[in-house]
Amino acid sequence: MDSPHTYAEWADAFDELETHPESDPEILEALQQGTLSWQSGVAERFISRLSQVLTARMDRAADDFQKSLRAPGGGEASLVQALLRFRRQFQFFKKLGSLPVIPDETRQQLAAMVQGQADSVQHSLLDSARQDRTGKLASLLRNNPVNR
Repeated sequence: MDSPHTYAEWADAFDELETHPESDPEILEALQQGTLSWQSGVAERFISRLSQVLTARMDRAADDFQKSLRAPGGGEASLVQALLRFRRQFQFFKKLGSLPVIPDETRQQLAAMVQGQADSVQHSLLDSARQDRTGKLASLLRNNPVNR
C-alpha cells in the first residue's frame, strides 16, 4: 500500500483497516509515512473517520475476545492467549491514534480514548473475576492485563 496524501487516499486506507485487519502491519506502515494538508473541513472529516475506525475495531476486538472466552476446551493457557491478543490489538489502536500526521493535541485525545477503553475492559474483567472463589482468574487478569 502506498502512503496516503489526500483525504480520499486516507479514506481508502481507513476502509482497508475496517475490512482487512490481517493487513494491519502493512497499512500502519504506510499510514505512518502519510501526509495531509490540515484544512478546515478535511481535518474534521479525517478525525471523525479515524475515530469511527478505532471504535469499530475496538468493538470487534471485544467481540473476538468474548468469543474466545466462550470457546469449548478453553483453559488458563487459552485465556492468557486471548488476553495477550486483546492487549496487542489495543497497542495497535494506540499506534493508529498516534500517527505523525495527527496534530499533538488530537493525538493525545485519541491515545486517551484508547487507553480509557483498555482500562475500562480491564476493570470490567477484574470485576467479573471477583466471583471466582479461588482467585486464580483474578491473578491471571492482573498478571496479563489488557491495558498495559
